[in-house]
Amino acid sequence: MKLSTKGEYASRAMVELAARYGQGPVPIKVISLSQAIPQQFLEQILLLLKRGGQVKSKKGPGGGYYLSRPPGQITVAEVIRVMDGPLAPINCVSVLEHEPCPLEEKCGLRLLWKEVRDMVAEHLEKTTFEDVLRRQRLIDEKRSKKKK
Repeated sequence: MKLSTKGEYASRAMVELAARYGQGPVPIKVISLSQAIPQQFLEQILLLLKRGGQVKSKKGPGGGYYLSRPPGQITVAEVIRVMDGPLAPINCVSVLEHEPCPLEEKCGLRLLWKEVRDMVAEHLEKTTFEDVLRRQRLIDEKRSKKKK
């Protein structure tokens, strides 16, 4: 798995929406400025997340984007898969986009990459955006303590 810029920005947008969960739709401009994501690129990303079922939108005055479910019910893995596809580092170990390899039956590297895929997938599938927010708050607390 290689996280693309699109995957990184989608994750940051989801963190912003998670932080504002329950406060109503968040305008694209607010997300863009807060997370340093180019607005035009963000529009494309949010449309993909909407198609993927992670966000919803409201048009018109007071409109914007918001999470389709609570942050504790949306995993980082599902967002990365929407943006970047399978979590596997190579296609012969991909669950969703498996491509056969002539060496598949006797390849020790394939076993290594499968282990890597499994570890990454397991970690990202159990990590929700609520978990990410918790980590972010810990960082903020440590920074504020250092300033005092």
